[in-house]
This record gives sequence, structure tokens and C-alpha cells, in this order.
Amino acid sequence: MSATPERLESIIPRNAPDFQAIKAKQQATWASGDYAVIGTSLQIVGELLAEAADIRAGERVLDVAAGNANATLAAARRFADVTSTDYVQALLAKGSARASAEGLPVTFKVADAEALPFADQSFDVALSTFGVMFTPDHRKAADEMLRVVRRGGRIGLANWTPEGFIGQLFKVIGLHVPPPVGLQPPALWGSEPYIVQLFGKEAGDIESERKHYQFRYKSPAHWIEIFREYYGPTHKAFAALDASGQEKLQADITALLERLNAGGPDSLVVPSEYLEAVIVKH
Repeated sequence: MSATPERLESIIPRNAPDFQAIKAKQQATWASGDYAVIGTSLQIVGELLAEAADIRAGERVLDVAAGNANATLAAARRFADVTSTDYVQALLAKGSARASAEGLPVTFKVADAEALPFADQSFDVALSTFGVMFTPDHRKAADEMLRVVRRGGRIGLANWTPEGFIGQLFKVIGLHVPPPVGLQPPALWGSEPYIVQLFGKEAGDIESERKHYQFRYKSPAHWIEIFREYYGPTHKAFAALDASGQEKLQADITALLERLNAGGPDSLVVPSEYLEAVIVKH
């Protein structure tokens, strides 16, 4: 069951943390490993979001916290005029290489999701797949997306839910490597009431649907091998621990994977719930 807005208010910290310091650490985290190895496997989410947001040829589309450009490419394949942004240059470079390989014209620009370098109402659509949810200041990031989208335009989001696999994974990691004090959990963005709280003041309509992405790997050990090497948050979490701590974290993640595995004993298939939301700005 999703948390009510009142419940959400009660768990959001009142004292603002040092967002700039947190952001600097986050940039280092996402620049570590090689997110593209993980990100490309999530391409289907970008395609589904582009359909849900009804991307049309010629529309001005902004991908916020684009990572390796899944939503970017999905919109460009629909002949939109796409600007892809992230605050990690290395991630944009990966996205640019993918766009070039497909011959898709895309503008890539380093940009902070909490301070987008674009004029008011510059875009018809703003998208983000598992990206903007990781900003330290949720309110500022939401307000920036609302600001740069024209009236009547859309904001399309795909965010991991608190109850789903990735939400549970972050809780497990947090038991071993606690997050910064006062930081809002990223998975709050996967709660319908929280989306209303962030965007409702300027929304003419909000449509949301809970969906599942299937993580498909050879085994729990294979998943941990890939994510420990390439996925910034798990890469950094393991690096922050001594040998004993790493063993305990690996054991806890293995137990989570085994508990959620729907693939049987010979493979790993883990359904991971996410919230797909489309906000129409009034």
C-alpha cells in the first residue's frame, strides 16, 4: 500500500542537508563503474515511457538526468527534437556514442537537474528514467522540470518504487553504508502520493501505472558481479567496506535476490517494480 501524503510528510526530514556536498559525492558515484553496462539493459523502459508520454515528431523533448540516454534515444526514434542532459560528462559521452551509432540527431549538454540551463517553457516534454529520482533536492528538481515545460506539455517519469526490488536493495545497502543524514530516499519518487505532492500544484492531470522491469541474469552471483563492477551505488558501497563488511553485504544482497527470484534454480529473473507517471502541466 502506498504511503499517504500525511505519512510522507512525517518521514521527510525537516533539516536540510548539505545538498552541494551530497551532489559532489553522487557525481563521483555515478561516474564510477560503467553505468552504460547496466543502463542499456533498461532500454525497454525508455521506449514504454515515450509511448506513455505520447512523444510526437517535431516536439521539443528534454531528457533530465539521462544517464546513458535510454529515454533520449526512444524520443529521437520518434523524430522528436531531443536535448539529453546529465551532470556526469562520461554518461553523456556514452549516450552520444549510441545516438551516433543509430544516426539519431540529439543535442547533449551537461546540466544539473536542479538548475536546468534553459528558459521557461522551452520544451513540450520532459522525460526521466531512473534519473531525476536520485537528485538530492527533490522539490527543486521537480520545480525545474515544471518550469522548462510549456503549459499543456507533459512530464514523463519512470521511478523505482519503495516496495520493489531496487527500493529494497537500497534499504539493504543503507544498513551497511548509511546514506547522508537527512537525505530524502530516492524511491519516494516511486510513490503516487509523492508525485502528486511534487507536481500536483501545476498539474492539470497525472496518470500513473505500476509496472515491472525484469532483471535477467545467470544467477545471483552473476548479478552481484555485474552490479558490483559497473553500477555506481553498489560499486561504491562495496568499496567503502572492509573485507568482512563486503562479505556481509554480498550475503544480504544474495538473500534478497534469491527471495525475489522468479526464474527457478538455473537462472535469475527478478521483477522490479517501478512507477510510470505522466504529468500534464496545466
